[in-house]
Amino acid sequence: MKRITLEELLYSHSNFSYDQQYHYIMNLIKTGKIKQVGTSGTNGKKPALYRQYWILEEKKDYSELEEELKYRLHPKIQIDYYLSHPDIYEKDRRWVQMLDEYLRNGRSKLDYQESVNERSFEIWNREKFLSKEHGNSILKRCGLSRAELNIYETAEPLAYYSHTREVPQNLLILENKDTFYSMRKHLLDGNKTILGESVGTLIYGAGKRILRSFEDFSLCIEPYMKDGENTIYYFGDLDYEGIRIYEILAEMFQEHWKIIPFLPAYEAMFAKAEQVVQLPDTKEQQNRNIRDIFYGYFSDEQVNQIKNILESDRYIPQEILNITDF
Repeated sequence: MKRITLEELLYSHSNFSYDQQYHYIMNLIKTGKIKQVGTSGTNGKKPALYRQYWILEEKKDYSELEEELKYRLHPKIQIDYYLSHPDIYEKDRRWVQMLDEYLRNGRSKLDYQESVNERSFEIWNREKFLSKEHGNSILKRCGLSRAELNIYETAEPLAYYSHTREVPQNLLILENKDTFYSMRKHLLDGNKTILGESVGTLIYGAGKRILRSFEDFSLCIEPYMKDGENTIYYFGDLDYEGIRIYEILAEMFQEHWKIIPFLPAYEAMFAKAEQVVQLPDTKEQQNRNIRDIFYGYFSDEQVNQIKNILESDRYIPQEILNITDF
């Protein structure tokens, strides 16, 4: 409701006599268009009129929409929410109708998994409707889950270099781009090992992006990389963030892939760091919430060495190693 003054109500009837104005206001009240605000007081005239009124919205007839909801939509679409909120259904109707049409005539396509944007366009002719617009709200109001649309999220594809496709082999995930390029050049130069360990494939992790990219590991890699006898290693910066990325990655995918720190590289970092007068300062705002998953692969002496570096607010970047070390 909107509050309005008597003067505003009578603005277009200012030329009327008071008796005519009075009957005009009373007629608005009788027909349910306005309601007096009792606390506003009267205007002091006879017969008296209140100084302020509520403008009452006319109740809209949604009977046709309710009929449509009850009898014309696909049974998979739940109607309880929209029956309670017909005004919202009126706004959503276009999108609900398109979903209804899809469920009636295109439901067989749900047997095939598609990306979020592909399915979104298939149903609503808008590729971003589910990911960035209000497709999720439509689904929720219709009582449908994203899982029922048989969709998958897409991430940036993994960048990797396959030196050999023989199996079993060692795959090495690298946090930073420079190390990826240097190790790839080392292998391209005819070498088969890195720091004494055989490595068949290098994967560029791009920092935290690996957590998202690796979700599609089994979808976007070559068949040889899925071999159950393969070993997957990880090598990143020796700082809180690098250790945390490894621990999250290892824990997220422990049921499918065992991911192990690439010890030869970390040990080479320790040795080379001893020759550095002062290691760089730890980058600001790093999440320091690391656990013991990473430390579990190192000796007590090495764990103490790592903790001393981190607790001194220092770190060792991957780039301490270069092609001459591999």
